Amino acid sequence: MSVLPDAWLPKSVILLREYTFDKFVADLIAGVTVGLVALPLAMAFAIASGVPPQAGIYCAIVTGFLISALGGSSTQIGGPTGAFVVVVLGIITRFGGIPSGLPHTWRCQH
Repeated sequence: MSVLPDAWLPKSVILLREYTFDKFVADLIAGVTVGLVALPLAMAFAIASGVPPQAGIYCAIVTGFLISALGGSSTQIGGPTGAFVVVVLGIITRFGGIPSGLPHTWRCQH
C-alpha cells in the first residue's frame, strides 16, 4: 500500500506533522479568544435575521469546525463575520444607498 503524495492531502493534515505542544497551547488560547467574540456575534446575526439566538450558535460551531477541518492554510481566518454582509445589505436597502460622492455603479438601485 502506497502513501498518498502531499499534493492530495489537505493542508491541515500536512501541518499536523509539525504540530507541537506549544502550538497547541497557542491555538487553544486563540480558539477561546475567537469563541468569546464569535458566539455573541453569531447570536446577534441570528437575532437580526429573525431566527432564535441558538440557531446562530449552532451555525457558528458547525461552520467553525468545517472551516477548520477543510481550510487550506494555517493562517486562514474563518468565522461568522461573513454573515455581516447580509446585515449591512439590509441596512443599506432600508435606510439609504451609498453616498453621492461614489461612482453611480456603486449606488443601490431602488
